Amino acid sequence: MASKLDIFKIRTNNVAPQKGRILIAEPFLSGNYFNRSVVLLVSYSEKGAVGFILNKKVEFPIQEAFPDFPDFDTQMFLGGPVATDSIYFIHQLGDRIPGSIHVMDNLYWGGDFDAIKKEIRQGTIHSSEIRFFLGYSGWDAGQLEEELKDDSWLVTDVDQEAVMGEMDPNSWFSFVKKAGDRYSVWKNFPENPSMN
Repeated sequence: MASKLDIFKIRTNNVAPQKGRILIAEPFLSGNYFNRSVVLLVSYSEKGAVGFILNKKVEFPIQEAFPDFPDFDTQMFLGGPVATDSIYFIHQLGDRIPGSIHVMDNLYWGGDFDAIKKEIRQGTIHSSEIRFFLGYSGWDAGQLEEELKDDSWLVTDVDQEAVMGEMDPNSWFSFVKKAGDRYSVWKNFPENPSMN
């Protein structure tokens, strides 16, 4: 079976990971968190990397996890397996939110959570400008590089509109398609090869 799976393995596209790029999981990457996931890197250095899974929605409202959160029509996503009892966010609000970290274009990570809640109460934030995550994805120094050597991830550029656009588990297919014809075989391979 291993030799059959090898034809579906990617080889690196030689795009290096960096802040503002995405990781697309190869089709056989296992685990509830990373199976067919798309991860935005918000931090990357020799010390490690931090990112958020973009395409795994949480099926309950943000107020259920954080009862003091103001009424706001938004979706929450599972950002990764680290610190899943905490909320994180990316946004397009820039300097309006103190402590925000620039990721790319007009996309920022984090900042003053009380300022976010205040703006929500004032009605000055639209749900399309912010995305919330439970937990995050983290890699220690050298860990992501080892996973890339094992061809577990495809690294590619992304634009802000794609990051903040509508997301669901099938978004993985859209990102694979954008990665090029070289990866088209991925789209047709079943999630569980033993079911084929």
